[in-house]
Amino acid sequence: MTSADGTPVRVGVFGLLGSGNLGNDGSLEALLGHLRAAHPEAVVDALCGGPEAVTTRFGIPATRMHWYRGEYRTASRARAIAGKALGKLVDVFRTAAWVRRHDVVIVPGMGVLEATLPLRPWGFPYSLFLLCASGRLLRTRVALVSVGAATIADRPTRALVRWSARLAAYRSYRDTQSRDAMRAMGVDTARDEVYPDLAFALPAQRASTAAEQADPAGTVCVGVMDFHGGNDDRARAEEIYGRYLDATIRFVRALVEEGRAVRLLTGDECDRPVVAAILDAVESPLVTAAEPASLADLMKEMAAADAVMAIRYHNLICALKTGTPVLALSYAAKSDALMTGMGLGAFCHPAREADADRLLEQFRALERRSPELRRTLAERNLEAARRLQHQFDSLTAAVFPAADHAPTPRKAP
Repeated sequence: MTSADGTPVRVGVFGLLGSGNLGNDGSLEALLGHLRAAHPEAVVDALCGGPEAVTTRFGIPATRMHWYRGEYRTASRARAIAGKALGKLVDVFRTAAWVRRHDVVIVPGMGVLEATLPLRPWGFPYSLFLLCASGRLLRTRVALVSVGAATIADRPTRALVRWSARLAAYRSYRDTQSRDAMRAMGVDTARDEVYPDLAFALPAQRASTAAEQADPAGTVCVGVMDFHGGNDDRARAEEIYGRYLDATIRFVRALVEEGRAVRLLTGDECDRPVVAAILDAVESPLVTAAEPASLADLMKEMAAADAVMAIRYHNLICALKTGTPVLALSYAAKSDALMTGMGLGAFCHPAREADADRLLEQFRALERRSPELRRTLAERNLEAARRLQHQFDSLTAAVFPAADHAPTPRKAP
């Protein structure tokens, strides 16, 4: 695709990409797949958290989001605090200069408008605000595509998120409650649509024939997370983590006692200590750990399993995408909405009140209904693919300049 003057469209992608979170990178992978298929002439680069990793894996130029390299380390000494404060000022000009070089900037998926995990206003919310404000001032269209949102209690964070959304040229959400949350925080969402998470656009890994037959002694994948609650749970973070870890260990131990093989999976580099803790607590050759480097790796593991129990949002998506029945340890309403939308709403368990006995009871009910649930997931995945194609068509029509072959916008299904 070219702009009105015949030059290739310059597309920037923005987010905490290349920073070790498989879900974030999977969202970027899905977007790049669409851009390369639908807009092969577009020139793409990134402003992100891990530029070296993004360039190495995806083959696009990338720039570090923050001038100060210690941005995500706690600043306790005067020098570090001064460096971080100076970085916030420098980033105003760095972000504007990067935005100015583009026709369109896309924020691909991710929970960029929520604070369901610990988050400070001067971190990513501030960076997102700089991006969207620069886009409005410099007339570069900023698109928030299939993003997650949630009502935010902290006033500074809420204000930054609200203004970021207001300043964006295009918004779509990955579930209805995200759109409702932004409306509740004062954003006009009358023209905003809801589509599936971008990860549903990734190539599928088909479940193995053995897994589809639901062998009662088959492998179970357990997706783990370094979970300490969200922004409002800081006072009881260790209590929440201890309860979650204990319930997960007891769940894995019960499966092993039944002779089941358990495969431990992560979704972020920070989850590795959780895997180590479980392996130390359940010493058995039946418990092994994978080292996934992408959502494709996660889907390959889950496609070979009989069933999954997971907590991270994109681990859940990987199981659902492969058609493998999954029990969700839900830490936010977004997980409940995802599971309900895919027909597995009955198989959610609150992560903050994790109870091993109840988890096992729900898991056994999940396995009993496995054939039925696999058929449901096959149908829902087809619908998700159809709706995501509409998402990409809508994005092209809304923000790409001089799109001669852009489809005529149509009402979302």
